[in-house]
Amino acid sequence: MSYLSPEIIRLLLVLVATVAAHFVVLRLLQHAEVVASRTENVWDDSLVAAARRPLPVLIWLAGISFALHLIHLQTGEQLLEYIPSARDIAVMICTAWFLFKLIRELANNVVASKQAGDEVDRSTVDALSKISRISVVVVTVLAVMQTMGFSISGLLAFGGMGGIAIGFASKDLLANLFGGLMIHLDRPFNVGELVRSPDKQIEGRVERIGWRQTRIRSLDMTLIYVPNALFTSNVLENPSRMSHRRIRETVGLRYDDLGKIAAIVEEIKAMLKNHPDVDNNQETIVAFDQFADSSLNLILQVFCKTTRLVPFHTVKQEILLKVADIIARNGAELAFPTRTLYLNETPA
Repeated sequence: MSYLSPEIIRLLLVLVATVAAHFVVLRLLQHAEVVASRTENVWDDSLVAAARRPLPVLIWLAGISFALHLIHLQTGEQLLEYIPSARDIAVMICTAWFLFKLIRELANNVVASKQAGDEVDRSTVDALSKISRISVVVVTVLAVMQTMGFSISGLLAFGGMGGIAIGFASKDLLANLFGGLMIHLDRPFNVGELVRSPDKQIEGRVERIGWRQTRIRSLDMTLIYVPNALFTSNVLENPSRMSHRRIRETVGLRYDDLGKIAAIVEEIKAMLKNHPDVDNNQETIVAFDQFADSSLNLILQVFCKTTRLVPFHTVKQEILLKVADIIARNGAELAFPTRTLYLNETPA
């Protein structure tokens, strides 16, 4: 009857322990996934989804590295001396893999939560996700290089000098990158909003916010590619975030209607006060304003509750037509440019 050597028994025990740990972890992940699906928190779903593959791989790496360590103790093979370093690098890669998947799952879940009523800016989420993944890659590469024996301090010093040279050579690119970062942090506009730059005569709806440039669809449906650095040094208007739309008009009456102005002004004020689309909490002005060359000018200023362009013009048309009716009911008329010519009679 043959017996297994103690070394073989230990290796078999390591294999059995690894298989058992792999089985237990899979069961725990399945149970955690069921529990996480019952909650509204996006973190637990993201953690479980991110750990589904890296964690079993990490368990097998631990089991294989321990088994190779036992073999190294028995045989003294020099090649197996690199197992600890290889194990550390593999653990770093698995950790980076997990963080990468966690960041991606979080971004997708946060954006998906918008359907439940949460206000989420997709551009900001994508920007933070990209920055986080780049940071994970850089830290992982530096850690792996340190483990392999490279001097990180020398590399960082060289990178600092190289960064200065690259900065001078690509200052415009860096300005646009920092401009894009400021857009994502300050959020002066979001994708889908209407923006206007009076300084550069740019007006349109934002379609995409990139790191170097922003894509805007103009009102005549042409595409405008704007470098992000422009938004940090120029005035920017965001009509999509206005609280009201203002009607401001000058209405001219004939000089013959001077005695009817007071009654007309009072009727217009009453009409605006009772209008359902006018916000009377804002400042409303209806007053006689100016003796013009050919007319007596009334100033009309009122704020509409709607901010949408098409309904606003409908409300404005209705108000102006009612103003015209009030003027007509009072026996007055709208003025138009006229000239009166006086001729002196000369004796024959």
